[in-house]
Amino acid sequence: MPKHKARFPSKARLFSALRNALMLTVAGVVNAFGVTMFLAPVKLYDSGISGTSMLISQCTPQWLSLSLMLILLNVPLFMYGYKRQSRRFTVCSIYTVAIYSLTAWLIVDVLPVNVDFASPLAGTDLLLCALFGGMISGLGSGLAIRFGGAMDGIEVMAVIFAKQLGISVGMFVMIYNVALYVLCGIILQSWILPLYSILTYYVALKTVDFIVEGIDRDKSMMIVTSKPNEVCAALTKVFESGMTRVDGMGGYSNTPRTVVFFVVNRFQIVKAKTLIHNIDAGAFITISEVADVFRANQ
Repeated sequence: MPKHKARFPSKARLFSALRNALMLTVAGVVNAFGVTMFLAPVKLYDSGISGTSMLISQCTPQWLSLSLMLILLNVPLFMYGYKRQSRRFTVCSIYTVAIYSLTAWLIVDVLPVNVDFASPLAGTDLLLCALFGGMISGLGSGLAIRFGGAMDGIEVMAVIFAKQLGISVGMFVMIYNVALYVLCGIILQSWILPLYSILTYYVALKTVDFIVEGIDRDKSMMIVTSKPNEVCAALTKVFESGMTRVDGMGGYSNTPRTVVFFVVNRFQIVKAKTLIHNIDAGAFITISEVADVFRANQ
């Protein structure tokens, strides 16, 4: 009988899995810190299921705590979306929410920190709590997304139902959060806290973008030129980077043109434009922002 060698994951895959697990743990801890130390004490609300859990925990008996509601509401949504998402994504998301829930329970019920009436760090200053709570919880959510998971089940529901409703995923999430904040205002009979919560949501959203897509994004340049050889040679010499050429035809002039696709950082834009126009004064250049750049050798 032939012997089959046991298949073990490579060191690179094992390292990647351990790194992702560590970062998802950090994401859950960071998110819980932002919510329990800045938002919940002054009754500001996070977005999505996290905000819903905060509202329910404040309006129900004490045993229905924030940490328990996070599990009860998030896990079924991740399991429901299992067929639309990968098994890895579902497991990572449930793990991250579990860490979030466990850390929230430790901060609120175990650690000697009083978070009943005011933030231990920002007091009752609603603006500081909204800004720093949103930034820290957004940092946790961004880390979760960057390393293969999610912090909130509403995003999974958005992926499933947004297309059926004829709206975008972002619009679905925004409609849910607006409805949540309106409900908070009705229950609290005050609109001050829901309005500050909208500020929290905006800050968190921008922080997620920074973490997932990068603060300093690269720029893509699309150059339409009649002197592609000279332009490409000059760009390669100065920036020591490759580019892509596509043959084209001028729509008005009906003459051959070449489209050159080139990626630079924001500090190189002016230099690249000057270089191109010194070679071809009639070159047409458009510049767009790119979130990530992946190379085959990375």
